[in-house]
Amino acid sequence: MKELPIIIAGAGIAGLSAALAVGRSGRKVLVLEKAPALTEIGAGLQLSPNASGHLERWGVLARLKGAELAPEAVVIRRGRDATVLARLPLADAEKRWGAPYLVAHRADLQQALRAAVAEVPGIELRLGIAVAGFAADEDKVAVGAKHGITRLRFDGVALIGADGLWSEVRQRLAFSGDAPPRPARRTAWRATIARVELPDEFAAPQVNLWLGRRAHLVHYPLRGGTEVNVVAIAEDADPSGESPEFWSERRDSKLLHKAFARWHPTARALLSATADWRSWPLYDRAPLASWSAGRVTLAGDAAHPMLPFSAQGAAQAIEDAAALESALAAEADIAAAFKAYDAARSARAARIQVASRRQGDIYHMAGPASFARDTVMRVLGPRRMLARQDWIYRDTGLASQTRSERLS
Repeated sequence: MKELPIIIAGAGIAGLSAALAVGRSGRKVLVLEKAPALTEIGAGLQLSPNASGHLERWGVLARLKGAELAPEAVVIRRGRDATVLARLPLADAEKRWGAPYLVAHRADLQQALRAAVAEVPGIELRLGIAVAGFAADEDKVAVGAKHGITRLRFDGVALIGADGLWSEVRQRLAFSGDAPPRPARRTAWRATIARVELPDEFAAPQVNLWLGRRAHLVHYPLRGGTEVNVVAIAEDADPSGESPEFWSERRDSKLLHKAFARWHPTARALLSATADWRSWPLYDRAPLASWSAGRVTLAGDAAHPMLPFSAQGAAQAIEDAAALESALAAEADIAAAFKAYDAARSARAARIQVASRRQGDIYHMAGPASFARDTVMRVLGPRRMLARQDWIYRDTGLASQTRSERLS
């Protein structure tokens, strides 16, 4: 009898990571992606050690060579006057957390993952096919899909929904009490700017975080320092709705400049350096107590969409994949493996979802609250501020291995 694959809905960071991990466990994999092509979309992302260690183990970091960048520090500034509130060194990230702290463009990571997936026997990627439903029993999962107006059916031993915030798989699972995404009343603006178009101060190999009233700004070099990634997030009383081209919506940049009008000239100069701003509304969603039902489970934003204030969206999707790899390698029964995966991941991801939401409130404080926040940062100092990230960044399994052991 022909071996049926594990079917994965979605070929973003979560779907490709899951495909690579599941394929490495020895299972056949079929990835269905509704987009007709994997195009260069998105923005920069931070690959904290809890993610980069798995990417290194899978051989993905080697494929990012030259495209990734290891920042020397995170520098936190006050938006209105550029006062440095904290400088958190990252030079010893690997020693501290077991793996490097990196930044990369989302498209470069997606390309590296796709190249790694292509080398694992038994993984098939099909583009232009949207999952439109499924029926599961004790032995298999029948997945309904669409290719244009053509209806298709795929049979698999299991289904992993890695189809993002508006997950069709999650909707069909219909977990009790699961509410749809709700607007976070904040809009994120992104741009990638050629390094040569900016003053030298923006070339420093560091992640820069500016905090201000109802808004914050992040920028760092990308692609070996040839580009600068900029993300500005502002509270928005009238955010745009969900865009069919989620990463490509254009809004009037006057709205962006108005939100940062009272910020320091350096920040405003960066925001004025490009007219090619793209924006997307942020959405929040309550954590799920469980992601799995028999032979169907979720991964990435489909399971635990989180606001970007802890920079953990991609990292948590990669952690999901690593947990799936371990569970499927250890357990032949799919439903039991998914149950083990769920137990390993759901509580941690929910905690990070909540922490990210709280972090956004801290970033956007104003008045006396912001003064108290800034004072606390100075009192804590770099050592204790970094220690507050240990529970997120440290992977105890990775920390116990040397780099050569992880690559072997």
